[in-house]
Amino acid sequence: MKRGKNDIPIIAGIGEILWDVLESSEELGGAPVNFAFHAGALGAEAYAISTVGDDDRGKAALEELRQRKVSIEHITVMPGATTGYVLAQVDSEGVAAYTFPDNVAWDRIQIHDKTRNLAGRLDAICFGSLAQRSDISRVAITDYLKNVQQTTLKVLDLNLRQQFYTSEIIKDSLKLADVLKLNDDEILHIAEMEHLKGSDESKLKMLVERYGLQLAALTRGGQGSLLVSAAQVSNHPGYQAEVVDTIGAGDSFTAATILGLLKGYSLDEINDHANRVAAFVCSQKGAMPALPDDCRIY
Repeated sequence: MKRGKNDIPIIAGIGEILWDVLESSEELGGAPVNFAFHAGALGAEAYAISTVGDDDRGKAALEELRQRKVSIEHITVMPGATTGYVLAQVDSEGVAAYTFPDNVAWDRIQIHDKTRNLAGRLDAICFGSLAQRSDISRVAITDYLKNVQQTTLKVLDLNLRQQFYTSEIIKDSLKLADVLKLNDDEILHIAEMEHLKGSDESKLKMLVERYGLQLAALTRGGQGSLLVSAAQVSNHPGYQAEVVDTIGAGDSFTAATILGLLKGYSLDEINDHANRVAAFVCSQKGAMPALPDDCRIY
């Protein structure tokens, strides 16, 4: 299905859905569902693909998503499973560190027929390494990615957490991806793994060439971001923000970047807009704050 750049794109995030358990509250998150929320807030038709348990947190997650106008039709409910959660500690600069319990619902992602049919309609889908920590979810995610359209943008948000990744998972994911998003910690790991030398720009160029990527995007916290394609480079210093916490900021950046690509924006336009969106998210509490109307792309 070929779509024009002015058509409303159909976007999905596949992988973990979980509660960020903070000192005084619990906030719904998980990179794929954060990505879906922000893509929808920016104007896309967006879906989260994941699995929750039938416990209190699972019921609360579905209700929270309904309230935030995120479709739950591709989130399955597994009887007896524990809905995912993560212990998040936010430091004095608003940066979060995470501890992930294992053997939760998103470690056994279930794909039903309606979700399989969605694959043929997607313009972009975002996935990561974290949800592939279990063999069951890894097979579910990679099989799903292999069944999207050839024109569907497959977006890898590395999201390296604790010990929940291997070189094999990263390399296989890169082979599936069209777009790579990573942060300033993750580029150090992947540079060592892939024997990349030189500046960040050089490293991203090598990854673009080695894996045939359309785009590699590096976020650098408060120092902005770097976008590299085969033909172009865009470097942005970022926008200053009064940081409340950084949860979800990278996911909002990824969503804005992908929608900008689909819209046909230049790399500089994409970079500027994505930084503006991410700075706003940093200034708010939680991963899914309501975005201002002037952030919308569609």
